[in-house]
Amino acid sequence: MAHVLVVDDEPHIAALVALHLSFEGHTSDIHGDGRTALEATRTQTYDLCVVDVMLPGLDGVALCRALRQQPSTRRTSILLLTARRDETDKVLGLDSGADDYLTKPFGVRELMARVRALLRRGTGDDPVPRDALPAGEVIRRAGLEVDTARHQVTVDGRVVETTAHEFAVLRLLASQPGIVFSREALIRRAWGPGTHVTERSVDTIVKRLRQKIEADPAEPLRLVTVWGVGYKFRDLQDS
Repeated sequence: MAHVLVVDDEPHIAALVALHLSFEGHTSDIHGDGRTALEATRTQTYDLCVVDVMLPGLDGVALCRALRQQPSTRRTSILLLTARRDETDKVLGLDSGADDYLTKPFGVRELMARVRALLRRGTGDDPVPRDALPAGEVIRRAGLEVDTARHQVTVDGRVVETTAHEFAVLRLLASQPGIVFSREALIRRAWGPGTHVTERSVDTIVKRLRQKIEADPAEPLRLVTVWGVGYKFRDLQDS
């Protein structure tokens, strides 16, 4: 059973989400604006946040950014609800720290499928196939450490916070240095089948990772682009 934060200023949508969460045994708290929702996360622990973009006061994108800055919610999965269909708006939402998005109006089955997928990741059911790495392995590459058991990333001795999606992509790339993965392959391995995440979303995830693990994100030494193909982790070994 999970405890879910539902943030939507349309009461009927918030109630619908909470109702179907309860059908699967989950509990939820409903808030109609971003500021009260943010305050709630400082006294309550949530396994998932379902956040509408268009909120009064503190909007959904700003709320996502605030949640990612709080130690207690940095790794909490976030599902963004948006009435905007433009891909730029969706990428902006993912860039703010959301793990997935769902466009309104949405079907209940699709909503709950997204919820189940995000909750699985939050409980450690990693989207990267288990045969990709031995359980509990620590990947060490050029000052970078990816601890698969502790779900922790360290860069030059400094712990770096990552979302579930960021960790999955970094783990996959770092585990196979020099191997180029297309965006489609990264989507399939990090999000799984049936996702609506786009190739632009992959670019956003890689951009965020570079900001966290590269000394100069504009001139990356670890996560490099192979133009026209995809991304790879540069084949460098610690000295």
